[in-house]
Amino acid sequence: MRGKFITLEGIEGSGKSTQIAVLRDRLQAVGQRVVTTREPGGTPVAERLRDIVLNAGDDRISPISELLILFAARAIHLDTLIRPALERGEWVLCDRFTDATYAYQGAGRGAPEEAIRAMQGLVHGGFQPDLTLLFDLPVEVGLARARARRGAQAADRFEREGREFFERVRASFLDIARREPARVRVIDANRTPDEVAQAVVAALAQAGILKS
Repeated sequence: MRGKFITLEGIEGSGKSTQIAVLRDRLQAVGQRVVTTREPGGTPVAERLRDIVLNAGDDRISPISELLILFAARAIHLDTLIRPALERGEWVLCDRFTDATYAYQGAGRGAPEEAIRAMQGLVHGGFQPDLTLLFDLPVEVGLARARARRGAQAADRFEREGREFFERVRASFLDIARREPARVRVIDANRTPDEVAQAVVAALAQAGILKS
């Protein structure tokens, strides 16, 4: 039996990393085989492409260049990790997927939506997550959390963006959720980790993916 593909989306500081680990442990406790991964990245080559996107140095990466790199990483990730794991019956929990491209590269960077749709069609066509969990919270709260988490570590290309950028990203995520309510469940991430984890379980139960 094919496994389930669940993606976690949200702006910086929304708690995806914490919740993906909690959800993995919950699924493993009920006997599921689970793979956790992230985008961009997830495989050795895709991780190298991730580093190019996040840490370009003095090179200028245009929105279209960024889009091409991300979809190249996604194609490798799908072929090498995601699809094989699903075929083996494993559940795949992925920190970001193509929704993030529409939000960050589209709404955030200004890459044309038709270019994103064309790349999506080329790389994965109609393949979509079985469920997407969108962790939503006010931008100022997310950025404050991200700064606290980062500490003295240098910010990457996205973390250096301003509030207006992330407002556009957040609005795009919420627009996707409004257009695809059967697939995308919005989780109020402006709560304690335990409260958010309970909401995640409830969302999976509501979607018929996991018994509460």
